[in-house]
Amino acid sequence: MGKPGGFLEHKRELPDNVPAAERKKHYNEFIKDEEFGDKIVAQASRCMGCGTPFCHQGCPLGNFIPDFNDAVYNNDWIDAFQILSATNNFPEFTGRICPAPCEHSCVLGINQPAVTIENIEKNIVEYAYKNGLVKAQPPQQRTEKRVAVIGSGPAGLAAAAQLNSAGHWVTVFERSNAIGGLLRYGIPDFKLSKWIIDRKLEILQEEGIEFRVNENVGVDVEIEELLDNYHAIVLATGSTVPRDLPAAGRDANGIHFAMDFLARNSAKVQGKKTPFPFIGDFIDAKDKHVIVIGGGDTGSDCIGTANRHGAASIKQFEIMPKPPKERDKNMPWPQYARTLKETSSHEEGCERFWSVLTKEFIKDKEGNLKALKTVDIEWSGGSFKEIAGTEKEHKADLVLLAMGFLHTQHEGLLDKLKVAYDQRGNIAAPEGSYQTSLDGIFSCGDARRGQSLVVWAISEGRECAVSVDKFLNNGVSLLPQKSTSQLISVMELT
Repeated sequence: MGKPGGFLEHKRELPDNVPAAERKKHYNEFIKDEEFGDKIVAQASRCMGCGTPFCHQGCPLGNFIPDFNDAVYNNDWIDAFQILSATNNFPEFTGRICPAPCEHSCVLGINQPAVTIENIEKNIVEYAYKNGLVKAQPPQQRTEKRVAVIGSGPAGLAAAAQLNSAGHWVTVFERSNAIGGLLRYGIPDFKLSKWIIDRKLEILQEEGIEFRVNENVGVDVEIEELLDNYHAIVLATGSTVPRDLPAAGRDANGIHFAMDFLARNSAKVQGKKTPFPFIGDFIDAKDKHVIVIGGGDTGSDCIGTANRHGAASIKQFEIMPKPPKERDKNMPWPQYARTLKETSSHEEGCERFWSVLTKEFIKDKEGNLKALKTVDIEWSGGSFKEIAGTEKEHKADLVLLAMGFLHTQHEGLLDKLKVAYDQRGNIAAPEGSYQTSLDGIFSCGDARRGQSLVVWAISEGRECAVSVDKFLNNGVSLLPQKSTSQLISVMELT
């Protein structure tokens, strides 16, 4: 513990953002980290050095958070980076886009605002890049075993990085035109600049990983080629089948899935061709009345993007009730607090509605969307009922469906492999082994567990790599694995 009582001297503080009116004019990141200076050291001093650091179990990666906080407080940034990178392949990603479940489990959060763990993590890795600490570390020996990783999102990249470090030859196949998956085309540039991805990819390539884009395995690349030429295969295809809204008038022109909107916009911002599988025209929200259906992070990203287009108005509908501003009895510490979240995109302009059910999409004579009919609902337990007399019509030229994803895509690769699925339609691969119903074929990330967080995808990729390494090395792996203590559940600890 660097400074006993630091949490009593300093309040939680984060860097300022570029004002909303200014940042809406561009797609650059807008957090003023460079103006925060030495304040980050004071924030690290707030870490209490707890006897039982619950932030460990809150973090899917099991990051050694008190240890790197202590190093930052003592201005030992080299040690801080070594500690952080021991458990996290991509802190430059999680330090920007993670919802920080670790902070929700911070012991200080019982009666004070939690330690700014995510921002400290970001500062550590950026210091490391600026000072030449991030260097390619190719394996000293090769096993001559070949592994194919299908999908280049955070899970696939983490699995590839770990397996490459174990000495295996790794090839990552990506059906789109650039590496990164969700990171590249699902998350807007104003939250994650793509040069952040590219600089990391350069390191991974120097370490020996091969990346192949525009290669849709099962279509452009025959499955037999992989089965014949690789000793193991990792399926990290993500959760890509969106949840639809089968209300009347769903066929109206002007209704799109959120990821189609975001991916096509990201391609334009990056100066790339529209990526497969999001081929289609750019979806422009300029001067349109936009309604986003879905209250999660993807919906928020749609709001921020529509604001940058210059939408005439933006509304966001959520079917669930409005969350409380503070923890309540239903979300006691150290559980993740599902409290009211106002993102930077909401600050830029958006009208929000909760407990709203979409009843009908209303079309004009040409079949174009012109309005949305809704009704307010009342929740009781796990069900709801409509409230009579609350029907409304909302003007809408563009509706974006951001209601999450059902499961990974079955058609093509997975159905041809005849891999088994679980009850939700995800790839069946038990946690612990990560092996599918087919010998030598493994799965991780959203394709296996269902849609989740980037930090969970990285964790899945790392853990899956251990299982693949054992498969290739007669049950032995020297890759780091989360310890038993890091896997203990909250219920067991309490």
